[in-house]
Amino acid sequence: MTVAATTLAVLLDLFCLFLGYRFWFRPAPAAAGYGVPADPRGDAGAYLTVKGLRDGTFGLVGLALLVFAGLRAEAWFMVCVALIPLVDMVIVLRHGGARAVAFGIHFATALVVLLSAALLFAA
Repeated sequence: MTVAATTLAVLLDLFCLFLGYRFWFRPAPAAAGYGVPADPRGDAGAYLTVKGLRDGTFGLVGLALLVFAGLRAEAWFMVCVALIPLVDMVIVLRHGGARAVAFGIHFATALVVLLSAALLFAA
């Protein structure tokens, strides 16, 4: 159980780092994949940079918690972080994004993050 819980948590943290990287260095495709396309050369450029910083930071904090604080701290972190994809889902829906993206990506991500938290609590 501990190996599965830790592996899923590490994968989710690394995925956050990947998302952060993508929003910094490939912002237009990243925004389209998010569900609300944005022009990185316009006003949306700051939004895309901030989103990249947010996601990358969550990945780094998650990895640091695993290494320095343990599984229980990571589990509580995952519970809190699950709010982010839920709010992202609402943002996509409010701004005319596809329901399939809102639910298929963001809601599903929230469920996986909560599953990771449950596994970490059980380990």
